[in-house]
This record gives sequence, C-alpha cells and structure tokens, in this order.
Amino acid sequence: MLELALTHRSFSYEAGGIPTNERLEFLGDSVLGLIVTDELYKLFPDLDESRLSPLRSGVVNMKALAQIAREINLGKYLRIGKGEETTNGRDKNSILADTFEALVGAIYLEHGYVRSAEVISKWIKPAIMDATSQGSSLDGKTALQELVASLNLLSPEYEISESGPDHDKNFTARVKVGSEKFPIGIGKSKREAEQAAAKIAYEALIESNKK
Repeated sequence: MLELALTHRSFSYEAGGIPTNERLEFLGDSVLGLIVTDELYKLFPDLDESRLSPLRSGVVNMKALAQIAREINLGKYLRIGKGEETTNGRDKNSILADTFEALVGAIYLEHGYVRSAEVISKWIKPAIMDATSQGSSLDGKTALQELVASLNLLSPEYEISESGPDHDKNFTARVKVGSEKFPIGIGKSKREAEQAAAKIAYEALIESNKK
C-alpha cells in the first residue's frame, strides 16, 4: 500500500502501466479535508463557517500540502519517471501534494479514521496555525481578539506610551493577555502602535499553540 501511494504516473508509464497512486490521492483528498475540518472545528469553537472555510483552504491547498510533504521528507521516497527526475520532480509542489494525499488515503485504508486522524493531525497542526496567522483578512487587533476568545483566554489589554515633540511623536504599545505580557509594538500613532503590538502578540500565541 505504501509503495502504491508513492508511485507517480510518470513511473507507471515507464514501467509498463503498473497501478499509480491516483485512486489513493482521490480518497486521501476527502479524508484529509475531514481531518482538517475536524481540527479547525475543535480548535476554534467561536469561529463561524465564513472564517473556518478560508482557514481550511489555507491548509489543504497545493503549496501547504507540498510543504508538509517536504517536512516529512516524502520526496526522497517517490517513485517517479526519469523525465520527472531530470526536471526536479521530487520537489515539485504538485507531485508532493498529490503524493501526500495518496499517503493519507493509504493510512486511512490500513488503519481507519481514528488512528489516521491521530497521526495526520500531528503533521497538519503547524500548517493550521500558519494558515491562521497568514490567512486572516482582519486587522491585527480584531484577529487577536478572535484568537484569544478561541483559546478561552482573557481579552487583551493595551498599555500605551508616547515620546517626542508634538510634531513628531512616537508611540509604543504593549499587549497583556491575562498575566502574560508581549513585546512592544511601535508606530507613529496610537492605532499604529496598537496594531503592531497586536500582531506581535498574535504571532506569539500562534507559535506557543503549535507545541
């Protein structure tokens, strides 16, 4: 099953038409979508469908899946044709993403959904957090507010200070969430400093929840 999951159609063509990983890829695509949806549903209980859908898309797109494949060194084990080998096929996003989905399909067939979800969730958790960090269309303060709510933390508080003459003021802001304080953000206005501080706190919370 593993060998089949790693067999690209270019290898099949050169080997006389042996089975490829495309059926497993088809299955794995659906299994992966369910696992990611399940993870997002549990991780962000206060986000509605309109926010969850783009997050899911941020995890199951070709680029994100290819990166996961690289992290588990999947390219090393691909069975690809000589043509793909000479054009760096082992590191192509499309081939890596498709093979990762095929691997998910194989794990599902061998071990069922529960065990598959346990294994695959470990691989996709960083991608989920990256999608949350990079894919938000909200401003920094709003995004931070939603994140702390989803993590059941206290609402963020902002400490503001200013310096410099009236015509050239500088502002600094620091975010506090519960007892935790984050590094300062700097701006030429109070709002700009708050947004910078919110982004710093947001990224720090995302990073800490990857662990």
